[in-house]
Amino acid sequence: MPTKRNPPKEFSPAPGRAAFRPKEWAVIRRCRTPRQVQEFLRTLPYNWEKKKETLRTLRGVVRHWQAHCLEGALTAATILEQHGYPPLLLDFESQDKLDHVLFLFRRRRRYGTVARSRDLGLHGRKPIFRTVRQLVISYVDPYVDGSGRITGYGVFDLRTLVNCNWRLSSRNVWAVERALIKFPHKKIQTSERRYRAMLRQFLAFRKKYPGRPVTFYSNRDQWM
Repeated sequence: MPTKRNPPKEFSPAPGRAAFRPKEWAVIRRCRTPRQVQEFLRTLPYNWEKKKETLRTLRGVVRHWQAHCLEGALTAATILEQHGYPPLLLDFESQDKLDHVLFLFRRRRRYGTVARSRDLGLHGRKPIFRTVRQLVISYVDPYVDGSGRITGYGVFDLRTLVNCNWRLSSRNVWAVERALIKFPHKKIQTSERRYRAMLRQFLAFRKKYPGRPVTFYSNRDQWM
């Protein structure tokens, strides 16, 4: 996996402070750690794309003050790159074709994530996982809803998108989405019995508490 010390051979360098607008830089100064970025993303209303589909960078997110999962991941990558973290995305493939994208980081040889989601269980994870696969497994149960189930995952280095201004473009950066669709993912096998049990539990909870966040998972101590 590319790291700060071993970046890809052709990559786009991190911009300097002058490239950022005052409000953007204020967010970067305030959010110096993955936990602080996670807390910032939680304060943003979720972008339901009611008028049209969007894929905004940090610039667009700060301007509109909302974000969906991929916009949140790009925002986290741009902010934390300024604090020394490689801009890596962790992409989940799902059986219903609705991927989830997170910012992936490493601290003291352990992996963690920062993420924005409609579901609390799909937000970030503390840096406690020895491998990326172990981290992915922590999302398997919370990913189960009426249609979702993780079927694969992959780590993508945003620095390889040399012809896309994924950090600060004022336009939608659809090239990021296309790149995530095309790059290879590792397939992951999960228990069919466990999946069916989680699906029944999820549907029963939704029926009983239609408007309440789903938080019955056993691994909440791992959540960021």
